[in-house]
Amino acid sequence: MLLCAMTVVLLRYGLALGSIALQESVLYLHGSAFALGAAFTLKRDGHVRVDIFYREMSPRRQAGVNVIALALFVLPSVGLIAYLSWDYVLASWGGMEGSAEAGGLPLVYLQKSLLLLLCLTLGLQGVAELLRNLMCLGEGP
Repeated sequence: MLLCAMTVVLLRYGLALGSIALQESVLYLHGSAFALGAAFTLKRDGHVRVDIFYREMSPRRQAGVNVIALALFVLPSVGLIAYLSWDYVLASWGGMEGSAEAGGLPLVYLQKSLLLLLCLTLGLQGVAELLRNLMCLGEGP
């Protein structure tokens, strides 16, 4: 992604040349990194949170906060995104959607499919985290 972005800049500002496909490649790779990295980030507890109180809590209390956050926010959000994205992705596949730009990439339908893959992987990891935290709550004090 970095090499593509650098190439876009060098071509545009150094040689006054442009490549829509190369520019779109940077966007595709950037979106893919976020979509495919979200579940891994959740597994590594790397998502942004307000740690003012959380970091001072015992592991058991942290597990309680995590259970609430996963059950009330993460999993419902993933479900909503999947529900709202389903027809959007299917319509894109139905027409084998490509770029609206001349010279763009013909793979928009694949990029949009990452929305559903995001939901699948993040949902599975969310359930795994929920179960892990529930087990922590079930352990003695």
